[in-house]
Amino acid sequence: MAEASTVHADLILHRGLFTTLNRAQPTAQAVAIKDGRFLKVGHDQEVMAHAGPRTKVIDLRGKRALPGLIDNHLHIIRGGLNFNMELRWDGVRSLADAMGMLKRQVDITPAPQWVRVVGGFTEHQFAEKRLPTLEELNAVAPDTPVFILHLYDRALLNAAALRAVGYTKDTPEPPGGQITRDSQGNPTGLLLAKPNAAILYATLAKGPKLPLEYQVNSTRLFMRELNRLGITGAIDAGGGFQNYPDDYEVIEQLAKDQLLTIRLAYNLFTQKPKQEKDDFLRWTQESKYKQGDDYFRHNGAGEMLVFSAADFEDFRVERPDMPPEMEGDLEGVVRILAENRWPWRMHATYDETISRALDVFEKVNQDIPLEGLNWFFDHAETISEASMDRIAALGGGVAVQHRMAYQGEYFVERYGAGAAEATPPVRKMLDKGLKVSAGTDATRVASYNPWVSLAWLITGKTVGGLQLTPQRNCLDREQALRMWTENVTWFSNEEGKKGRIQEGMLADVVVPDRDFFACAESDIAGTSALLTVVGGKVVWGAGEFTSHDETAPPLPLPDWSPVGRFGGYAAWGDKEGRPLQAAMKRNLSCDCATSCGVHQHNHAKSWASNAPVSDLKSFWGALGCACWAV
Repeated sequence: MAEASTVHADLILHRGLFTTLNRAQPTAQAVAIKDGRFLKVGHDQEVMAHAGPRTKVIDLRGKRALPGLIDNHLHIIRGGLNFNMELRWDGVRSLADAMGMLKRQVDITPAPQWVRVVGGFTEHQFAEKRLPTLEELNAVAPDTPVFILHLYDRALLNAAALRAVGYTKDTPEPPGGQITRDSQGNPTGLLLAKPNAAILYATLAKGPKLPLEYQVNSTRLFMRELNRLGITGAIDAGGGFQNYPDDYEVIEQLAKDQLLTIRLAYNLFTQKPKQEKDDFLRWTQESKYKQGDDYFRHNGAGEMLVFSAADFEDFRVERPDMPPEMEGDLEGVVRILAENRWPWRMHATYDETISRALDVFEKVNQDIPLEGLNWFFDHAETISEASMDRIAALGGGVAVQHRMAYQGEYFVERYGAGAAEATPPVRKMLDKGLKVSAGTDATRVASYNPWVSLAWLITGKTVGGLQLTPQRNCLDREQALRMWTENVTWFSNEEGKKGRIQEGMLADVVVPDRDFFACAESDIAGTSALLTVVGGKVVWGAGEFTSHDETAPPLPLPDWSPVGRFGGYAAWGDKEGRPLQAAMKRNLSCDCATSCGVHQHNHAKSWASNAPVSDLKSFWGALGCACWAV
């Protein structure tokens, strides 16, 4: 019997096989959690001594448990605002299946809404090894606008989408992009990023947006999709067309209402060329580095610091040379950040960009020491050994993502298989003792599925099956897992707080649906979570753990949302037994902000109507009720 003085846990997970990543205690059978932190990690008997009358106890029945996964580069704020509008082809294995999904979504999407497939996939994942043709898109959707973004190299628009965005024979060629045309000069529907993705971003931005309350719903469902895959934390890297502070209203409200199920550290991304210094001068006065709490906190600047230093990673075209003004632009911003002790992250694909940026960082360091600032480069696919050494000398790091898993075939085509063997050179950087972690760069250039990244680090293969990295350059499973857990914490300045299953640390745990350390390498990418715990709260439960789920999912809004039918990665919600639909039926609320008693109103019909947006009461009433306007 436990002594009266024993502290009772809020939650106990026992009879498990815990990989803690704590070198002093690598394994455990059970954990006790109190007030969001690990109270006890150890054997069943000593942990169960902390069980009290109100302790929730979950029997893991011998299943493997891991520290919660943390994505070092995820566009979660932007992705959340748009998730409910997006048809995800991530993980779909054939173009025929993808087009079948598209057709079904077209059939229920009301005018003037679009069907959008906004990245996260590559043609190489399809059995057919190709994208749909424009003719195929027009046949499936003659009247509904369809926008398909493929990585950051191209977008496909059907004829209805071309009409919606207003591209005609008279539309001038945009800077940095190409509108392909037929022999009469009419746009065909193919947009190319040459040399950057500005035309793709700008065209997508012309589409309809969700109302604020729907964006709240969308962000909650995106976080839940990430929880389903075992993600418990992320660093948000800002993003193009993500404006601060306007586009942060939703995530700030969810943080205030304690509805975040992902721990989020966010970086501020400059927004207008030639006005970068103005942005950071203003933000360093208005915002404080590390302001917030363990669920939502400020993490400094980037990933875009200055537009003149942005080398987009379209391996289908030649490496872009950064303009001569890059160094001057960058120095002005870095000095502001260093003076205010803000760390930064900087997008850099090629070593040529990294080495020029390092010239600037070293110059600033002579006047304002960078020691103690956890700054880092993102991506760094072709980083040289000399640049690695320079980064280490300045106390910086490198955050890598699995973009090569989606673009490796294009890289090999341009630079050769030999060059791809260490692109990026993850093992070399680790061997040098450099600060290195892993993430996805989702949701556009790659999928948000962390297990695809882990599989890429371990196997060296693209999602299309091409062996890019030889075994000598791959990581073992524990190394890869550390890249997704404790290694990430340096990049958010949270070392010692999370990333391991260790007494006193934040209690974030994932129980995968297969044993990460025992399953076949070919099975890793197909992993999802049976149980995900953030701060001692069960934020996802599936299979035998479904009843433990403490976060009942809201119904997707609008009711024609692709999320309502397909769920997310690999269209998991549309599988046999339709688990997503069953879960939705259990939640009869329409997720209105207040109880309106009109839970069966037809959102799709309302979205197709001409709502008087200048009259808020009538506008929300057109959506079936006026409760959002309260």
